[in-house]
Amino acid sequence: MENLTHSLAGYALARAGLDRFSPRAAVLLVLAANAPDVDILFLTQGPFRYFEVHRGYSHSLLLIPFLALLTVAVTAAMFRQRLPWLKAWLICCVAVASHLLIDWTNNYGVRLALPFSSRWYHADLNSLYDIWILLALLFGAVWPLFSRLVSSEIGLRSRTQRGSAMFALGFFFLFDCGRAFLHNQAVTQLESRLYDGTQPLKTAAFPDPFSPITWTGAVETERAFLRLPVHSLSELNVADAISFYKPEIAPILPAVKSRPEFAYLSYFARFPVWSVAPLGTGNGEGRRVELTDLRFGTPGAGAFHSVATVDPAGHVRDSWFTYGSGRELGWQLGPDAR
Repeated sequence: MENLTHSLAGYALARAGLDRFSPRAAVLLVLAANAPDVDILFLTQGPFRYFEVHRGYSHSLLLIPFLALLTVAVTAAMFRQRLPWLKAWLICCVAVASHLLIDWTNNYGVRLALPFSSRWYHADLNSLYDIWILLALLFGAVWPLFSRLVSSEIGLRSRTQRGSAMFALGFFFLFDCGRAFLHNQAVTQLESRLYDGTQPLKTAAFPDPFSPITWTGAVETERAFLRLPVHSLSELNVADAISFYKPEIAPILPAVKSRPEFAYLSYFARFPVWSVAPLGTGNGEGRRVELTDLRFGTPGAGAFHSVATVDPAGHVRDSWFTYGSGRELGWQLGPDAR
């Protein structure tokens, strides 16, 4: 999830009781709760390189103790203060693990088993951000500040901090438990329907950041991918589905798939939607090829797109990866196309 949620979760862990184990515990836990996102440094090598490494090794179980140790070392250097290294390291391990747990709950996923397995794990319970979780964690952080306005008693203030932090963490846990039940209802509905007279090969329900009962359903059949709204507490209407038919296997696709932008997105995508459009030139007809993941976009809309242009001879001329819609890319082959 986004870093504000991770930061507030780390702060809540500190105020819920882990701040008893080390000085600077709040700083330690907030930094540790964000430590796996150190992979953002790869953004300096371009968006595609960052896409490749994001939620990779830095989000694996294997690196939890190393990231925790790095956090303790950075904090000790920042404040020039001796810390109880073992206790500080242990609570930082908890905070780093909380980052991986929270990322596992959303639909982007996380590669927990690297380097032993490159499998993605995703629970599909939360979006990349969730308004209700964010508000609960903000309440846990801000409420003690308001309580100080009405009382200066030390004991009462301490209990308020503990209580609000535990409430926020408890809400997070119970909210996702409830969401797990609603998610199961949504997936069951998707699996129990026929689409164009055929059973689905694969289904998934992706969360809405504002409504816990509203989901975006994704379905794969032999002929197409479908995207449709799902409401956990009401009947599914298959007529609301938008279909994206699978293109016929063409000679140009193997060449396109070998491009790094397409190879990696094919690995990342759970519902890879391809589109092939004609691209006219003065010397024949080329092709514009686009790939996206139905989790995050559709052809020409949403996010996470790879685009390529193929000339009339079947050679890939250019290819791109973008976090945007890709709508503006790949509409020209160039004057030397042949």
